[in-house]
Amino acid sequence: MSDTLKACLWMSGAILSFSSMAVAGRAVSFEMDTFEIMTYRSMVGVVIVLVVAGFAGTLNQINRQQLGLHFFRNLAHFSGQNLWFYSLTLIPLAQVFALEFTSPLWVLILSPLVLGERLTKMRALAAVMGFIGILIVARPGSVPIGAGVITAALSAIGFAFSIMLTKRLTRTQTITCILFYLTVIQLGFGLICGFFDGDFAVPSAASVPWLVLIGLAGLLAHFCLTTALSLAPATVVVPIDFIRLPAIAVVGLLVYGEALDIWVFVGAVVIFLGNYLNILSETRKRPTLPTTP
Repeated sequence: MSDTLKACLWMSGAILSFSSMAVAGRAVSFEMDTFEIMTYRSMVGVVIVLVVAGFAGTLNQINRQQLGLHFFRNLAHFSGQNLWFYSLTLIPLAQVFALEFTSPLWVLILSPLVLGERLTKMRALAAVMGFIGILIVARPGSVPIGAGVITAALSAIGFAFSIMLTKRLTRTQTITCILFYLTVIQLGFGLICGFFDGDFAVPSAASVPWLVLIGLAGLLAHFCLTTALSLAPATVVVPIDFIRLPAIAVVGLLVYGEALDIWVFVGAVVIFLGNYLNILSETRKRPTLPTTP
């Protein structure tokens, strides 16, 4: 199996995990703010990382190299994630995900500068088709521009920088090390922001399972995403995440009764075709023959 196909399989796990986290995040949003949610999520994540790494014997992979890059990667992600959780409470799930999915455009535009990756014609086509699909689903102008739309759009920029910096970290850091600092640094951010107003909510018994799910899903999502990025370029991995849009639209319909019309499926088809063409192109590339010394 090629590395590109392996990356696609890992991204399938990320899609499922991110969708689960959206449902759980909305369930606890009526009881605590986004900073508190992020704090409890990181607490669960720290425990899981240490336990799993202990059993796997990879604790010795945690080092203090690239601390600055870890800090800015997690600052970008923490900002984007808080904006994302907040937008979940204000607008439909499909709308949140549609706006979030502008992040691949930022990745495709900035990755040649940040990562040194080449923007091929097929990758650019996949990004354009994905963006067209998002426009079909979201239909700008049909939804008033409010706080939910603005925060969801801004979260995409935070996620884009997080993805690109994660890709840079995979060049020198192990997944255990990346996930360790993901949870620890963002736990620190969450505690600082959560206690800033002098009031930190204690979860009710009903919210605890949801918070555990957020922690598990969030960590698993980043494990899958980081693994996928270690196998294929960011400009290949990120567009695959477009599939999450029609999936969460169906969840919004079944769980919350959010309206779903034909344009969601039309957009989903365009998104899928863009991804399919990109993956087909990457998997059919002929390997470069070694040069004779």
